[in-house]
Amino acid sequence: MSVNVRIPTPLQRLTGGKGDVSSSGATVKEIIDQLESNYPGFKEKLYSEDGELRRFINIYINEEDIRFLDSDRSAVKDGDTISIIPAIAGGY
Repeated sequence: MSVNVRIPTPLQRLTGGKGDVSSSGATVKEIIDQLESNYPGFKEKLYSEDGELRRFINIYINEEDIRFLDSDRSAVKDGDTISIIPAIAGGY
């Protein structure tokens, strides 16, 4: 099963400048584990030391926020698109 993963600009240095990569797995966690295998250091940017997804990282399967599904245990299917979006903070 193959899914497209959209990589945010700050993480593209780990993927050789690629903004989109293919990965495989049955869940978001398996996809991230596969990305870590292909691009060492990727997972530590998304997960805290205690193994939880960092609060400022938003991940979507197609248009669905995984926080409202089953977090990184959310199932993916062939052809899905996973978007990794770091939160943007700031103000005036």
